[in-house]
Amino acid sequence: MPVNTFPTERTAILTGAASPRGIGIATAAQLAREGWSIAIIDLDDTAAKAAAAQIGGQYGVAAYGIGADVTDENAVDVAITAIEAALPPTVALVNLAGISSPTDFMEETVAGWERVFKVNVTGTFIVIQRVLRGMIERRLGRIVAMSSISAQRGGGTFSKSAYSASKGAIIGLIRSVAREMGQYGITANCVAPGAVDTDIMGGTLSAERKAAMSEGILVGRVGDRAEVAALISYLVGEHAGYVTAATYDINGGLQIS
Repeated sequence: MPVNTFPTERTAILTGAASPRGIGIATAAQLAREGWSIAIIDLDDTAAKAAAAQIGGQYGVAAYGIGADVTDENAVDVAITAIEAALPPTVALVNLAGISSPTDFMEETVAGWERVFKVNVTGTFIVIQRVLRGMIERRLGRIVAMSSISAQRGGGTFSKSAYSASKGAIIGLIRSVAREMGQYGITANCVAPGAVDTDIMGGTLSAERKAAMSEGILVGRVGDRAEVAALISYLVGEHAGYVTAATYDINGGLQIS
């Protein structure tokens, strides 16, 4: 199968990427520096538009922000249709939309469990399926989804059982997408971060929390958003076409797979 030419004009769609302290906005900035057009989908329409304006203005690239609930198939379709009309062809999709769940297993409810799975797993499925239409047609695409060290260790971070299970499901989902889509020149991979200083850890990490969380991490510290963004940048880039169905650990050696 020939390797498709990687286009100069290309768009990366990032979900859940409007948080000022999130991995998503850091990844959007990294990709913008590399010349990607950027589309940000977030539950908060105002925040999505503001984040896109910030990225576009700072890096001089085309950027588009739009609000959508990733669990709403119609809302996702409207958002992706608008992005496809406004920006160059979508080559990359980075699935970052997700929610945490610090509830103990015996305290978890069916409603709480289903809410986590609806956002983290079903939302990822809905967005990937919609974006794949254009990728299949163009026979080129890069998909990255956010798993977690929590899936590998059964929790042990901020979130617990529902979150861990949902992030494990994402690994299985991405492997199946990779298996079915490889024939179209589309790759699909997971990134599984350990402790990173973002608000999904329950708010800004204090020096004391960072020190406590650093115990057992071989490099002796928690991770930085920019480090995760750099890994994602590689996985959606031109030279990652032979990397698919993989789960990339980025945890400072806390989990050795």
